[in-house]
Amino acid sequence: MSALADQIHTACLLEAAAAKPGNVHPRQSFDDMDYSDLVRSADAVSEILARAPDQGVGPTILEATRATAEVVSCNTNLGIILLLAPLAAVPEDETLDEGIGGVLDRLDRLDRLDRLDRLDRLDRLDRPDHRDTECVYQAIRLAAPGGLGHSDQHDVAETPSVPLMEAMRVAADRDGVAAAYHDRFQKVLDWSRRGLTGGESFAEDWEAQVIGLALSIQAEQPDTLIARKCGQAIAREASQRAQAVLEAGWPSHPDAAAALSRFDGWLREDGHRRNPGTTADLVTAALFAALRENRIVPPNLDSLGSP
Repeated sequence: MSALADQIHTACLLEAAAAKPGNVHPRQSFDDMDYSDLVRSADAVSEILARAPDQGVGPTILEATRATAEVVSCNTNLGIILLLAPLAAVPEDETLDEGIGGVLDRLDRLDRLDRLDRLDRLDRLDRPDHRDTECVYQAIRLAAPGGLGHSDQHDVAETPSVPLMEAMRVAADRDGVAAAYHDRFQKVLDWSRRGLTGGESFAEDWEAQVIGLALSIQAEQPDTLIARKCGQAIAREASQRAQAVLEAGWPSHPDAAAALSRFDGWLREDGHRRNPGTTADLVTAALFAALRENRIVPPNLDSLGSP
């Protein structure tokens, strides 16, 4: 496994293994998804996403989504794929800050003839001016994320008529992944740097840090999967409850564990419809950024998922 693929794989496993409130983890599952599904998905996509610098963002997203569909029967990682592909596409000799803008600016542009050849082998798409957008639309249709619904502008069921960044701009107010594209991943990078302690100390309390990162993201930005499935009022209430756990002193104060448990129970009511899935995707992207920038040292991955 390449270094980049290893960073992607590690980020996915750390997010999946942490007992974040309302999400699947080794001790909690949904009717249609458990921890092993998340592990298989990470295994399936890590090497594919690591090819993004050469293959391009859109084709990489589509290939990774197809690979996931071969190993699981539900949408485990579409948001993760959408977020990690452009971050992984940043050239190795550039920082994420330096390189992410260029990656996004090159979307839907043919910079080399062999890029079109690769795309042609995927599906022989007939709109090379919107090739990344079309690949992303196909990936979304294939994964069929929860609460997708219908959009009056640039609906994914239709042939794309605008570049991907314009489609993401229009969707940014209702989808946290689109918002990350629209703000050029600045919030993701900021969350990563504010929310994760650097160096080897991360390995000692990685789970508490990942949970704290999830709480901080959700407190600041209402989860858009919850909003799509349950409405804006419930999404805002979830943010307020996440903030309450932080204010209770997570993770060091004795009252914080009880506050986290109450929040987790509330999120899991109503058949897990309050699952903060977009927050989990953003956590994975933030973890990848920290690993890519060598700011954290992960724990022994063999121990992840143990009771």
